[in-house]
Amino acid sequence: MALKTIGYEEPTPIQTDCLPPLLDGNDVVGQAHTGTGKTAAFGIPMVEQVDPSLNFIQGLVLVPTRELAMQVRDELARLGQFRKLGVVACYGGQPIARQITALNRNAQIVVGTPGRVLDHIGRGTLRLGDVRTLVLDEADEMLDIGFLPDIERILSNTPRDRQTALFSATLPPPIRGIVGRHMKSPTWIRIGNEVETAPDVRQVYYEVLETDRIRACVELLKNHTNDGKVLLFRKTKAGVDNLTQALQRQGIKVVGIHGGLVQGERNAAMKAFHAGEIKVLVATNVAARGLDIPEISHVVNYDMPQNLEEYVHRIGRTARMGRHGVAITFVSEWDFEIFDLLQESLGTELTLEKLTF
Repeated sequence: MALKTIGYEEPTPIQTDCLPPLLDGNDVVGQAHTGTGKTAAFGIPMVEQVDPSLNFIQGLVLVPTRELAMQVRDELARLGQFRKLGVVACYGGQPIARQITALNRNAQIVVGTPGRVLDHIGRGTLRLGDVRTLVLDEADEMLDIGFLPDIERILSNTPRDRQTALFSATLPPPIRGIVGRHMKSPTWIRIGNEVETAPDVRQVYYEVLETDRIRACVELLKNHTNDGKVLLFRKTKAGVDNLTQALQRQGIKVVGIHGGLVQGERNAAMKAFHAGEIKVLVATNVAARGLDIPEISHVVNYDMPQNLEEYVHRIGRTARMGRHGVAITFVSEWDFEIFDLLQESLGTELTLEKLTF
């Protein structure tokens, strides 16, 4: 595979460790966060092992969200472009007829969310009896969303002698249960600690009155960010909508994403953000899962993260692939108790910075 021609120069640590066992046909459990290069770590072996002359599904990748399904589909299609592989994304929020047409058009690899994959299995439009390689990507995120029963049902529709790879930032007991029940003597690979924060993220906080959050956010966006992209986190769908509208009224070009939007709205928002037409994105935790946009220079915790894992997940959206980033947390008069617990769990104190308004 001519990897250099599609932008791959030096392998990342997860790629260096995962490629040999996967290319040898072994099962792998990889513990690593998004943005470490793991899509290529499982994608390169999958693309190499699929036979493009056979018109049936040989590779399956399960992911937690629609956005990640599209990202992984695009990456696998890029990796497989010289072999002319058919890669199809199956996810909710898009007309199923379009996916059925794509599945019938010389497809070898499917990337999908568990719910939609099960839907296709039930309709008889997706048959997994010839799957050679199966990947569970962001497994802990799929567990959090409640996909574990769906995953078990999907696995039961695949051959027992398939190759399986599982990637997860954390490995709680239910995930280890999947490994024990469905994987064969896997190679265990761990890149970084479970709750390790990226070393290239500068972590700061601002003390902000509850009534001044929006004002502080506007000040920050107008004066304290560079030419990179900014990701703002809110707890709820309504919070995303309210903040997006408030910032738009202040003349800031911003889009918001959450699970309540129809797929066309989500696609349009992400397309504008990816292209740099819009440089500020407001999102819920769930909507931002799996986002891998290297140009995000700032992450802003507009709402306080409720635990260490949530904090690490959020700030992990910046400082991707060797870049530097800034993680900013707003701390109001109601947040100090949980903020102190967060710093204690991190084992470090965040840097206090001042706003000028």
